[in-house]
Parts: sequence; structure tokens; C-alpha cells
Amino acid sequence: MARPRDPHRRTEILDAVLDHLAEHGMSGLSMRPIAQALGQSTRVLTHHFADKDDLLAALLQRLDDVQHEQLRATEGWDDLGRGIGAIVRDSWYRHLAPENVAHTRLVREIEGLAAAGRLGDRVPKFLTDRAEFVARALVARGLDPAQARVKATYLNGAYSGLQTDILTTGDRERVETALDELCLLADSWTENAARTV
Repeated sequence: MARPRDPHRRTEILDAVLDHLAEHGMSGLSMRPIAQALGQSTRVLTHHFADKDDLLAALLQRLDDVQHEQLRATEGWDDLGRGIGAIVRDSWYRHLAPENVAHTRLVREIEGLAAAGRLGDRVPKFLTDRAEFVARALVARGLDPAQARVKATYLNGAYSGLQTDILTTGDRERVETALDELCLLADSWTENAARTV
């Protein structure tokens, strides 16, 4: 009789694999090398994940969970007196903090793989849900829902592009000046909405 799977242990393994991939990239996603990197036998992985595809699906789901937890934990998200620009800046500094930058690179890498069709039909929910999440914050601050979705899509795309730029070039001054412009623009959307109400 097979040993039952421990959901807590499965989550621990997924977090360890995500930490490994954050340091080494997605190209190393294979059962045996991952098990060796974690100091485990391949059997430990195959006990929790049937194969590499099952592991990938579980990793993307876990990354979804972590990304959504971080979004919900963003300070001031529910504080309607706090501007979107300030929230975007806080998120930016959190993502690029030394302890988080490797995971931010991993998210950008996964976005690239998804855009290139290399994840098949597995598009991580944190990519598809981001616009709705940000749109809800914009609606709460007075924007029309349809307009909020468009603005959220724009904001997310620009934010991701700026992150990719700084991670690639390291040109903090130029990129963060552009971020300041983006934050001012985002704040103007909600200020304009407040004036028209």
C-alpha cells in the first residue's frame, strides 16, 4: 500500500524547487537534477508528482498562490485614500529587494516562456488574473469597470516591461525615472475619476 501524500510536505518541496529554479532558471526543470539539487532521491519527487509535467503544473499553481498572497498583502491596497502610484512603488521595491529579486527573475522568465508558447496551455493564473486584480483597485477608487480593465492592462504591461528592463540593463536611474512617470499617470486616472464623480 502506497504511503499517503502529505500536503504540507508537498508544499515544502514545491517551495524548495521554486527557490532552486529562481537561482538556476527553468532550463534545469527535470526530475533527477531537481532531486539531486534538493539533496533528495528521485523517489521523493515521484511520490508527490507523477512526472515532470505534473511537477510543472504544481509549480505553476504554487507560484500562482504565492503571487496572489503577495498581491493581497501589498500594503495599502485596500486603503482607498492611498494612491495607486504609491502602491506600485512599494510593490516595485519589494520585488527588487535582494531577498526577492531571484524570484522576480523567475516570474519574468515564466512570462517569457508563456508568451513563446513553451508552457503549452498552462498559462499561470497570476498572469491572467493580474489585470482583474488591479482593475478592482481602480474601480474602488472611482474608475468605470471597463475603463479600469484597460488601465490595469496598461499598468501591468508597463510595470512588467520596466522590471524586465532593470533586470536586464541594471540602469536603475533611467528605469526608476520611467517608473515615477508611470506612477504619476496611474494616480492621474483615479484623480480624474474623483473629479468627475
